[in-house]
Amino acid sequence: MSIFGRKNDGTATATTATAVSPDLAALTGEYTIDPAHSTIGFVARHAMVTNVKGGFQDFTGTLRLDGSDPSRSTATLDVVMDSIDTGNADRDGHLKTADFFKTDEFPAMTFRSTEAEALGGDDYRITGDLTILGTTKPLTIELEFNGAATDPFGNERVGFEGKAEILRSEWGLTWNAALETGGVLVSDKIKLSFDISAIRKTA
Repeated sequence: MSIFGRKNDGTATATTATAVSPDLAALTGEYTIDPAHSTIGFVARHAMVTNVKGGFQDFTGTLRLDGSDPSRSTATLDVVMDSIDTGNADRDGHLKTADFFKTDEFPAMTFRSTEAEALGGDDYRITGDLTILGTTKPLTIELEFNGAATDPFGNERVGFEGKAEILRSEWGLTWNAALETGGVLVSDKIKLSFDISAIRKTA
């Protein structure tokens, strides 16, 4: 079931509005990300030997799905950086300082989609602008559509899982410490994960 439009290529001209499936058209609408049933996480390599996992507890976002013209579907995300949580208060405090996220000066991380494409089956790719520390660079997220359902409270939901990788240094996150055995304390590569449940807005 295609949620996002396919990238334009030589076959795109054969697709018309009449080719949109009824299931897809039924999903047209604006959705609000439900933070109580969604997670935004990350993984960093620590001391070259293990992974440290974390996430953000406070975020908002929207999905706008256009079933008649899926290429117009969009996504936004706003994350409160002070809500970072790695399970260790001292580490979280350090991440909020000028060494990392400077949360007093840059309280939010944002994502605004610019392009989306279907890869076949339930797999999709969405590209957009990720802003951290006032620096904006493109980010591509690989997505899997988990389906649509109506929950026991009457909410119409859609679900996605996503993953991406970034080099934190490209957004100005360069703090590190050298290890006596070689290498550095914190990896430059950060793995991002998204598990999103979104509720259709009612009129």
